[in-house]
Amino acid sequence: MGSVAAQALTALDQYFELEVFPPGAPTENLEKLYALRFSIFCEECGFMPTDHYPDGLERDNWDPAAAHFAARNADHRIVGTSRLVLVPPGDPFPYEAHCQPFPGFQPPDPAESAEVSRLAVDRSYRRRAGDTVYGINPADLEGPRTPGEQGADKRVNAPLLVLGLYREMYRYSRAHGIRYWYAAMERSLAKVLALYGFVFKPIGPEQDYYGPVTPYLGDLRDLEDLVRSYNPKLLDWFQHG
Repeated sequence: MGSVAAQALTALDQYFELEVFPPGAPTENLEKLYALRFSIFCEECGFMPTDHYPDGLERDNWDPAAAHFAARNADHRIVGTSRLVLVPPGDPFPYEAHCQPFPGFQPPDPAESAEVSRLAVDRSYRRRAGDTVYGINPADLEGPRTPGEQGADKRVNAPLLVLGLYREMYRYSRAHGIRYWYAAMERSLAKVLALYGFVFKPIGPEQDYYGPVTPYLGDLRDLEDLVRSYNPKLLDWFQHG
């Protein structure tokens, strides 16, 4: 398994500012995140009809209770976003409306669980052929990359910009007693995240949910053990960098 060079991690913090919006944040504070989601999921990908969001803000019933995360560039413009969906006891997670787990799957304690979703990276930071809306590329399976000579802020986007968002979600989870993450995502994204220690295990078959996705579950304690064993500096960056 590859490791992330200190130069690349430094570049991420140099070119981007990561921001957290806790559950219950005022809607006006989240409008630019919703606008980015609308431009990607509605206008670019056509996952949701644009006329369902006449104000140009893509949002759903899970947003008010979710923790939201944003990446801002040097111009203070939001260029990446994700969220952790938290649900009240007894309520289903979003993935359950579209993906069925394998028979016999035993879910962890919902009080220690959250679902990662609405991960997206601005189109201007996806300039390579084959880049997905997540800011990753099949070429990323070759291993982590470091910034290049020209347009370095663009080069750290895939997948280090995503890694920065995951770092903030990880820190939030540790601070709020969340140990398990659900995610419905493409297999290519799961493979790239695994390169950095975010290992998710499939808990159900692939489904057509805005494209082919598989439901996964990740245990953050396993993540810590794995990253500590092969790249303790990366774990320190997750927790303190």
